[in-house]
Amino acid sequence: MHAWESIPGLYAGKDLEQGGTWLGFRDTGRWAALTNVRAPGAGPDNPASRGELVTAYVESGLSPQEWLSSLDCSNYAPFNLLAGTERELWYLSNYPRTQLTLLTPGRYSLSNAHLDSPWPKAELAKEQLGQADSGLATLLSRREPWPDDALPATGVPILWERLLSAQFIIAPGYGTRCSTGILASGTDVDLQEITWDEQGEKVGEKSYRLAIKDR
Repeated sequence: MHAWESIPGLYAGKDLEQGGTWLGFRDTGRWAALTNVRAPGAGPDNPASRGELVTAYVESGLSPQEWLSSLDCSNYAPFNLLAGTERELWYLSNYPRTQLTLLTPGRYSLSNAHLDSPWPKAELAKEQLGQADSGLATLLSRREPWPDDALPATGVPILWERLLSAQFIIAPGYGTRCSTGILASGTDVDLQEITWDEQGEKVGEKSYRLAIKDR
């Protein structure tokens, strides 16, 4: 996560291949988070980059509902998108059909399935979030895979299904590289990110404090 020069006030990671991002917060109070839906073979032949959805939303002047409703979701491979402000939060998925929902206050989990899908690691995440002493390093921290009888059937080989069932993934050339937290209270926002190496060792930490600007 870093401050983007191309979009003033945006703090986000960057996909070095496509130039988009999976999570971003702007000092206007607009923020978005993206996950891919694990559905091998689904989607158009030449999909647009899903990472552009986050940056396009935070740059838009439309309300979350207006902007999300204007999307042609058929241009993208399966995705989940959370898009909100300090006042409201919307959820959009385009697989297996387009679904747009205004979320009420509460505790949710979002995996590579759908909002609140009962994957073991997602259910555990909601429990972890509810623990008052949970710091960022302990959230989404389980490194052990779940038993085969608890795994979802998403169409990938069973070895991958096992590997991906862990909250914190460690594998050669693939795995968890950062843990990011956003905590908002009124107009004050704290961003924190921990980075990890390929062996799952902590190698860095960043934090930012923002004040949401009047619009």
